[in-house]
Amino acid sequence: MSVELNHTIIHSRDNRASAEFLADILGLRVGDEWGPFIPVETGNGVTLDFATGDPDKIVPQHYAFLVSEEEFDAGYEKIKQWGVRHFADPYMKRPDEINHNDGGRGVYFLDPSGHAMEMITRPYGSGGSSS
Repeated sequence: MSVELNHTIIHSRDNRASAEFLADILGLRVGDEWGPFIPVETGNGVTLDFATGDPDKIVPQHYAFLVSEEEFDAGYEKIKQWGVRHFADPYMKRPDEINHNDGGRGVYFLDPSGHAMEMITRPYGSGGSSS
């Protein structure tokens, strides 16, 4: 058996709010609460288990999601409609923009707990131009 990521725990200020936020942006389903976790399952079976934690101890993390062009359009439209802070770059120097790295499209946005989420339509290093 090859090694696969099965799940990860994402600490948040409010596990339900964070799970619903990400699921809505990405067009995913929020699963049933399991103990202290609210799960969101991705298309490749990896589960993001949101857990409520002490807001003063949450360390911002980065999570990137490879999406189709259609999923990007739908998610980016929600980001703009909801007024979610977003950037073309991980350093947050290009606000309210997307990038075209590797000939695709990408955007970084912050979730309710301050985690940097990213949607990309092409994997990094897959070729194409950057901007």
